[in-house]
Amino acid sequence: QVHLVESGGGSVQTGGSLRLSCIASQYTGGYYYMGWFRQAPGKEREGDAVTYTGSNATWYDDSVKGRFTISRDNAKSTVYLQMANLKHEDTAMYYCAADFSGRFNSRPLTSGQYTDWGQGTQVTVSS
Repeated sequence: QVHLVESGGGSVQTGGSLRLSCIASQYTGGYYYMGWFRQAPGKEREGDAVTYTGSNATWYDDSVKGRFTISRDNAKSTVYLQMANLKHEDTAMYYCAADFSGRFNSRPLTSGQYTDWGQGTQVTVSS
């Protein structure tokens, strides 16, 4: 069974930076989608950034474009989210998610097709 293990959350001030990491342990399959979703208290889970390991494709929510960068190390089955110029509204629990189905994902920033999730890592941005 694949486990997604996140690390790198924490507390920063407005304008600061953090890097999140997620490793898909014990994964030995083909190409997959993997990305980062956030969920703030009282709000729905929403996608920030996703990458597809079979190409250079990446997707970003408009709210994070230019501030967040998703990258990966396929050999290590690890995806990173470099977050810069953090804002108070970025405060949320961040979850790593993976879609190992092998199917085309027409809406990679929506959570529906993702069946594997990490435990979450908290990011708190204070002003």
